[in-house]
Amino acid sequence: MKFIDEVVIETIAGDGGNGAASFRREKYVPRGGPDGGDGGRGGSIWALADRNINTLVDYRFARIHRAKRGENGRGADQYGRGAEDIVLRMPVGTVVADADTGELIADLDRDGARALLARGGKGGLGNLHFKSSTNRAPRQTTPGEPGEARRLRLELKVLADVGLLGLPNAGKSTLIRAISAARPKVADYPFTTLAPQLGVVRIDEGRSFVVADIPGLIEGAAEGAGLGHQFLRHLQRTRLLLHVVDIAPPDPDADPVVDARAIARELAKYDESLAAKPRWLLLNKLDLLPRDERDARVAAFVKSLRWKGPVFPIAAISGDGCRALTFAVQAWLDEHPKTAEAASAADDTPVVVTPAPVPESRRRGRRTT
Repeated sequence: MKFIDEVVIETIAGDGGNGAASFRREKYVPRGGPDGGDGGRGGSIWALADRNINTLVDYRFARIHRAKRGENGRGADQYGRGAEDIVLRMPVGTVVADADTGELIADLDRDGARALLARGGKGGLGNLHFKSSTNRAPRQTTPGEPGEARRLRLELKVLADVGLLGLPNAGKSTLIRAISAARPKVADYPFTTLAPQLGVVRIDEGRSFVVADIPGLIEGAAEGAGLGHQFLRHLQRTRLLLHVVDIAPPDPDADPVVDARAIARELAKYDESLAAKPRWLLLNKLDLLPRDERDARVAAFVKSLRWKGPVFPIAAISGDGCRALTFAVQAWLDEHPKTAEAASAADDTPVVVTPAPVPESRRRGRRTT
């Protein structure tokens, strides 16, 4: 299945049914009076977060979602039937925004979260509502309200505790294979990872964390080089970033210090809050260095980069240093629990988000009777 994490769709809620103008006509019932019923409610469109879905591919080609209108009212006090709502199932972590204004409508960050995307129109009133002592044969009715119509942008941000980033071929996919059951593609050419990969790292019974691997980032990504910044959104929900650096690049002219600084600059260009997240350095491919040179190379790298944070020399292909790394990550996550907002999202209580109504100027034109 192709991984799709950004689409634009159109949602059109159903119009309300029109009210009816009718009068009671029965034998032996003179002057029966008005009996026109109300119109039915138009169908609304909802979004529902479903943990069994992991991509937005269903909306790649199904771009327009239209609910049915409500039935018109009828005589004999018969109200029109309301239309059924449409429920669009989306992956957990989907952010829904108005494509025209950029307004955030919903963040479906937990399984079972619901959000109203387009509200159906109310049904019109029948003439039975307009009878009075001075108006015994009213012919007034009201039309049904038009349903809301919105163009929406759906963006998927995967839910993970830890995010991996680095240059292509730094060893991120090899690392996630070493510490979890995930099996992303690994090859000796750049950009083997074309979509985010998730892996669950189990420390012991009852203790685990989720790590996300995204395609490699290169200098100039802000200008569209490589795969650009299109996958960095998947790191915005993480609590800790693991920056994987190739300490022994195959190109003799490559400088790991320059490469590490380039990645940090690209993070800042994309999002200052993402660049401010806690970040650890993983100096990978230590097995390619002679044993008597490893400590000196690591110390020289840290000194040249002027790095003050945690550093973990590892060899992901053999697993050296990976066990100590995972235990350190789990300990850090235990000491830095999720924020109150994220913790509440872990609750099983369903969340219903109702956005502000669409302005009248952006509604579809009203019908007249």
